[in-house]
Amino acid sequence: MDNFQAPEVHWVSLAPILIVLGGAVLGVLVEAFAPAKARRPLVIALSILATAGACVMLALRWIPVLETPVTLGEYMEDPLTVAAQSALAIIGFFAVLVMADRTSVGDGAFAGQPSDRPDSAAEELSERKGYQRSEIFPLTLFSLGGMMIFPAADNFVTLFVALEVMSLPLYIMAATARRRRQLSYESALKYFVLGAFSSGFLLMGSAFLFGFSNSLRISALAEAISAHTNMEWMVLVGVFCVMVGLLFKVGAAPFHAWTPDVYTGAPTPVTGFMAAAVKIAAFAAMIRFYTVAAAYLQWDFLYIFAAVAVLTILVGTFAGLVQDDVKRLLAYSSIAHAGFILMGILAMEKGGTGHVLFYTLGYGLATVGAFGVVTLVRGRDADGNVLGEATSLRKWAGIGRTNPWLAGAMLIFLLSFAGIPLTGGFIGKFVIFSDAIKGGVGWLAIVGLVASAITAFYYFRLVRLMFFTEPSDESVVVKSEGLSALAIAVCAIGTLALGVFPGPVLSLLEKIVILIP
Repeated sequence: MDNFQAPEVHWVSLAPILIVLGGAVLGVLVEAFAPAKARRPLVIALSILATAGACVMLALRWIPVLETPVTLGEYMEDPLTVAAQSALAIIGFFAVLVMADRTSVGDGAFAGQPSDRPDSAAEELSERKGYQRSEIFPLTLFSLGGMMIFPAADNFVTLFVALEVMSLPLYIMAATARRRRQLSYESALKYFVLGAFSSGFLLMGSAFLFGFSNSLRISALAEAISAHTNMEWMVLVGVFCVMVGLLFKVGAAPFHAWTPDVYTGAPTPVTGFMAAAVKIAAFAAMIRFYTVAAAYLQWDFLYIFAAVAVLTILVGTFAGLVQDDVKRLLAYSSIAHAGFILMGILAMEKGGTGHVLFYTLGYGLATVGAFGVVTLVRGRDADGNVLGEATSLRKWAGIGRTNPWLAGAMLIFLLSFAGIPLTGGFIGKFVIFSDAIKGGVGWLAIVGLVASAITAFYYFRLVRLMFFTEPSDESVVVKSEGLSALAIAVCAIGTLALGVFPGPVLSLLEKIVILIP
């Protein structure tokens, strides 16, 4: 016992994650012990402070990590980790603002008591008394904490635990919509079942790779692959299964089936959070894993994953053309963007990691902002009563004339999705397509360019409806309490800033190196 030495804990390195997860635990305690009327404002304040605090800590960690990346056993604190976590904390902050907002009508996006059976007396009572549970905010922080661990994991067990911490709260959150409750339940069940498939693939692949390398460390793969050439089938199957698990999470085809239904049924602020943050976390983890494995196996997998990228782009592009629902349209848009981002990972160019994260940051800001706009556009009945979200495209007619500021923000987000100059989406596509050409997969860039031109059609169809048609009597734009309006405005400014002044962010992200012990 005299020789026992306490392990050294790098508290400063773990501080951003501890702040987020600590905020989640405190949120649960507030839900359990605070007076009913104080719970909601307290957990909202906690969530905003936790995400803002994580942003500040990550900003302080950036320079030390650029100078000396460190490995804390199974946790890697390198520039990839800090950059991905910074993007996640920023997206989490704005997503919490959109979730917390209530409109001038006095309602939010979430059911008063999600456990109430739809159309039951219990639900009617919750509505009448204005009862509002707020456990959605601790769940968001738990999910965000899992996402922040995900790209830092250098161990297959840690990777799997982070995946579950990220995913399980999202399964619950998808089932909490205020309206269209049955659809919300269905989306949560689909997400849960297909999420279990993705976890199964990840575990199976991890088991194969553990059997091959005799180590659970992801960074040990490179040495094991170069040393053992007689068991190549095992490593090929293992890498493929782990990649399939990650491709499920980003909604790449043919693993995309859950995306449109879940995005449509989940509460709209949760959809924005899922679409933006899960992509950042999963693509950052994919970069770390693919960089380690692909150094030796790139030519075994290049054309397989290139085919996945092409299929993803084609599905997102052509299925999006026929959508008549804004949320489904944005869901297929997210599938197409997953294909574009995958192109940047396959290119494996110097600075390409930073370009992928730049793309995901620009896409994330536009996505949270766009879904924030969707929460404010509501249906209206013949008596003038305000209904749920007006997701049908025809109900967006004339919004640009009645609410030019909101429609203008939506225009910026759609232009960014389409990759039009002076937006973050244009710079993101430019650097990713450039990497594809330099990396010897220029034909992928050609597919991406053609698909971008086609996807612009369905974005501009919505623009035409908003600005060049007569306003509809079936819809109305409700006023935000202020939080959604703030998030939408800052996301729109951020989207333009990334397009007009991309230099500082790009130069910072291009310094990313991936630490392989």
